[in-house]
Amino acid sequence: MLLSLTRWITRLLFRVEVTGQQHIPAPEKLLVIANHESFLDGFLLGLFLPVRTTFVVHTTVLDNWFFRRILSYVPHLAVDPHSPLAMKKVIRLLEAGESVMIFPEGRITLTGSLMKVYAGPAFVAAKTGATILPVRIMGAAHSWFGRLDSGYPHQLLPKITLSIQPPTHIPMPEAPTAKARRRIAGERMQRIMQEMLFTSRPITTIYSAFLEAIKTYGRRTKVMEDAQMVEESYGDLLKKSLALGRLVGKITRPEETVGVLMPNVTNTVCLVFGMNAMRRIPAMLNYTAGTSGMQDACATAAINTVITSRKFLETAKLTGAVEKLQHLNIVYLEDLRSQFTLADKLWLMAYAIWLPRRIEKNRNPDAPAAVLFTSGSEGKPKGVVHSHRSIMSNIAQIRAVIDFSHKDKFMMALPLFHAFGFSCGGIMPLVCGSKTFIYPSPLHYRVIPEVAYDRGCTVIFGTSTFLGNYAKFAHPYDFYKMRYVVAGAEKLSSEVRKLWMDKFGIRILEGYGVTECAPVLAVNTPMAHLAGTVGMLLPSLDYKLTPVPGIDEGGLLHVKGPNVMLGYYFYDHPGKLQPPSDGWYDTGDIVNIDRNGFVTICGRVKRFAKVAGEMVSLETAEQLAVIASPGHQHAATTQTDIQRGENIVLYTTDPGLGREPLTSAAKKLGASELAIARKIIAIKTLPLLGTGKTDYVTLKQMAESA
Repeated sequence: MLLSLTRWITRLLFRVEVTGQQHIPAPEKLLVIANHESFLDGFLLGLFLPVRTTFVVHTTVLDNWFFRRILSYVPHLAVDPHSPLAMKKVIRLLEAGESVMIFPEGRITLTGSLMKVYAGPAFVAAKTGATILPVRIMGAAHSWFGRLDSGYPHQLLPKITLSIQPPTHIPMPEAPTAKARRRIAGERMQRIMQEMLFTSRPITTIYSAFLEAIKTYGRRTKVMEDAQMVEESYGDLLKKSLALGRLVGKITRPEETVGVLMPNVTNTVCLVFGMNAMRRIPAMLNYTAGTSGMQDACATAAINTVITSRKFLETAKLTGAVEKLQHLNIVYLEDLRSQFTLADKLWLMAYAIWLPRRIEKNRNPDAPAAVLFTSGSEGKPKGVVHSHRSIMSNIAQIRAVIDFSHKDKFMMALPLFHAFGFSCGGIMPLVCGSKTFIYPSPLHYRVIPEVAYDRGCTVIFGTSTFLGNYAKFAHPYDFYKMRYVVAGAEKLSSEVRKLWMDKFGIRILEGYGVTECAPVLAVNTPMAHLAGTVGMLLPSLDYKLTPVPGIDEGGLLHVKGPNVMLGYYFYDHPGKLQPPSDGWYDTGDIVNIDRNGFVTICGRVKRFAKVAGEMVSLETAEQLAVIASPGHQHAATTQTDIQRGENIVLYTTDPGLGREPLTSAAKKLGASELAIARKIIAIKTLPLLGTGKTDYVTLKQMAESA
């Protein structure tokens, strides 16, 4: 009777919702695991899980009279996790057929994300063959029973959800020593916890996720600033988003794809949220692509209207390029503001700002949310159509493996037309409650480190080229507050990795992604890191490797998962969606995946040269140059040769580099002599795309015309 009354009162106060009861297996030999958000967690699981379990608690918990009193009503086992005998008690319980509940993290989270996962519970599950039942607790961290030093905004009675996930097992790993088996089991438990965090997170539209963050962190919370150095709150951003969405709605029709030609400023991010709310699809145009590149992109996505700013075009010296665009309605924000009438102002201030959820015209997460464009390195640019689900799923996948939180501040200089900048810099911080400093250009190598220092940034994304230049010009103390430095878009140079470690004491986390996957596929994390790889694939991603004739090492990577795009728009079929075959996306990359799941990029299929009948990686040719001349930049491309098929041409910023040091590097690396560039051309700087990648299209044209 007392238990039923307690359950009824708790459900009433916290609006407790339990989902996934159908996943509960037979109680015999059952190990229940859960994330640890608050001091309420064990109490909630004891009340609402329809399985009677023995709770494993830290011995120090019993020092508190309140928790000692609560635990007196439920079976519990107090253990000291530092004792080698602690887990033996748990093993005896499971082997006796009991159900046991344990928190693999061992402590309450301070970040809201997964923290360190101990190997002990995993080894127990492997040794006993117990069924593992993951349970995700959501909302308890925001109660006053959460850690007060976590910095989370606490609510008196937040809604709490218990999401029961499908049961699983950890087979005993095959390894020569008990220590190795324990480590491998711990890694598998960590993966189970990450999958649990991802699959239990509700997927909504981008705009709905923005509103949920506002509800969680409060309208007055300052979250974003740009080069104007004005920190804007959630309320400010919401007001801008609604106003801009209203204006765009006047000149476009629902579900229309609208070109966005805007810089990295808060208004651009608000424009995206506002357009999503009004069921318009922003297509982020690459303003570094020139007139022809932008014209091709607009034709590919069947864009009729482009929104831009005169001030931006003048500052970026793009006025002439935009004036040459044909058959497009160019709309300037400066002119659009004059159309915001008194009726619109009343709508905004008296209705929309107070009831923003009623404004959303589309709540289908599978509807198109944005169009991004490939660089056009394989010809005409392709339009990559992403749904709300694919973008929000990728953000959830990232948050499951890295603990970005409300305590972080992002230094975002990658352009918003780049997938990395759009999802990870424009959307993710705002829906996570993190602050962001959005900077207009990643090329200001001297300014960005100073801004990161001045604004107290803790996270920065960049390419290897960008990060190398930031480190070159930065003061050793500029990045004193950095928690995460993440490299992507191109291979991380070992020199850049070493420079950051030597100068700042910071380990760069290398990742891997593609525009078509919103964009992150794999990333090294503090808990799973292997230098030279791009980390492990994100949760809920399936993959397959297909062999490539002539390439012995690795296979062609295909992926399938919730973050894969809806499909392409092709130049030859404007605005007609071409989805990936059976949901599988061909990345075009040759990769190796080791037994522990770490991914090594061997190269792109299109970045192999056929020299004298042999397939040779152009990245190997570049690696030889890096070994021979580590202080300079190098890029390899090909040139047609009637006798040999193709020749490798190396462009380098080192005017003294010759074939002799490349030959020595090949012997040192054990590489084929065919990987040594036949021609070496010194240039002052390598051509770069706006995203920071090397512009191989231009280099290929230079090589063929040489």
